[in-house]
Amino acid sequence: MLLGVAVAACANAGALTLPDIVNRNMMLQQNSDAALWGWAKPGSVVKVVTGWNGKEYTAKAAKNGRWDVKVATPAASYDVHTVTITGDGETVSLDNVLVGEVWFASGQSNMEMPLRGFWGAPIEGANKAIAESGKYKHAIRFATVPKTRSEVPQDSVKGEWVECVPENAPDFSAVGYYFARQLNNIIDVPVGIINCSWGGSRVEGWLPKEILQQYPDVDLDIEKCGNNPDTPEYMLPMIMYNGMLHPLMGYTVRGFLWNQGESNVGHHADYPSRFATMVNHWREQWGEGEIPVYCVEIPPHYYGDEQATGGALLREAQHKSVEIVPNSGIVSTVDLVTPGTSFQIHPSKKLEIGERLAYMAAVRDYGVKGIACDSPEYVSMDVDGNKATLHFRHADDGFSPERDMEGFEVAGEDRVFYPAQAKQVYTDRCNVEVTSDKVDKIVAVRYCFKNWSPGNIYGMRELPLVPFRTDNWEK
Repeated sequence: MLLGVAVAACANAGALTLPDIVNRNMMLQQNSDAALWGWAKPGSVVKVVTGWNGKEYTAKAAKNGRWDVKVATPAASYDVHTVTITGDGETVSLDNVLVGEVWFASGQSNMEMPLRGFWGAPIEGANKAIAESGKYKHAIRFATVPKTRSEVPQDSVKGEWVECVPENAPDFSAVGYYFARQLNNIIDVPVGIINCSWGGSRVEGWLPKEILQQYPDVDLDIEKCGNNPDTPEYMLPMIMYNGMLHPLMGYTVRGFLWNQGESNVGHHADYPSRFATMVNHWREQWGEGEIPVYCVEIPPHYYGDEQATGGALLREAQHKSVEIVPNSGIVSTVDLVTPGTSFQIHPSKKLEIGERLAYMAAVRDYGVKGIACDSPEYVSMDVDGNKATLHFRHADDGFSPERDMEGFEVAGEDRVFYPAQAKQVYTDRCNVEVTSDKVDKIVAVRYCFKNWSPGNIYGMRELPLVPFRTDNWEK
């Protein structure tokens, strides 16, 4: 069944109608021409008055009843405002409006995952975070979009803005909340999060039909796929784009947060180009230029076989993705799992993810100095027999631990990997030396390059070493 019929009916009836995203408690992007819209009698004039300066804006409803305006917003503050909208003889007063920084969060279940947790999958420290959330009542706002399927693009979707109080906080995206809280702590302005996520969704679920038609492996016969018991609804292409994302396109935001990839394990070869296509399309639809997009590395997990590399290859593909997408970044999560939880696809440690994303935004988008936001990353290798010296970026101050480093493996020409001994060494900079008495001449080195291989090596700012391989063997 297609959605959005109610909006069309209201518009045709001539009633002044607003989407949930344009309503009381909303957060508007500071220092912008913020987009507002709704529906009214076709041809009628709608007036919008912004309370912070008393300025009036007018728009004429199109044939389908849709009207659009862009209002100039002031610098962020904790002052609450009112936006008044008049049309068709009706007046709607939207109170408790904040102006701050708005971020759009999307992806699959590890972005959707609320502070209250999922069944059998808690969020570490959630009760304390929820209990203290009221401190941010005038600093954080959330709009959560419910799972809404559609085979064709829709104009409206549920998901109203709410205040940050203990009553509402359990339903906030945990990653989104911790991002908002830390960013607010850093830059001291209100932060709004639009959470538009669907657990299990593939990157193809967030792309439109006209793009998906170019992919021969994507079946767009939704009715057929939907009746196939081997194809869960969350794996269907385009339905999230149509039902959840399309209605929100254009709402003025500062950036995108993306936590997705688990459902694309096994399809790593296509992931970078499809992710780049998705980001380019979103940016085109928002019309705000190269809006930043910050991603979350998929966690260590069973993925069918702890010792296999499907998950590692997708993590690698995520890092390749941000290399080809301008104004993007990714935070590593290889360290954020606990022993014995390889079958849990929803790790409990979300605070660190949100904070790492906030550090990246603070440095790259708000110019905050002194914060580290990039994990150490492998750059190159020198080999001398059974000894390899590895070189890294973002590791000038060294690593912790500096000896007995775990997670490294080496292989020779036979491509058989063996655990390696690793330690930090100092030459012109901090490097890592790996050796193994099982390999006479090292050809390749890997670090945590398996589905389940939690990392415990950090730079000096507690950002984890990114998993890597020096080879390109599909093994």
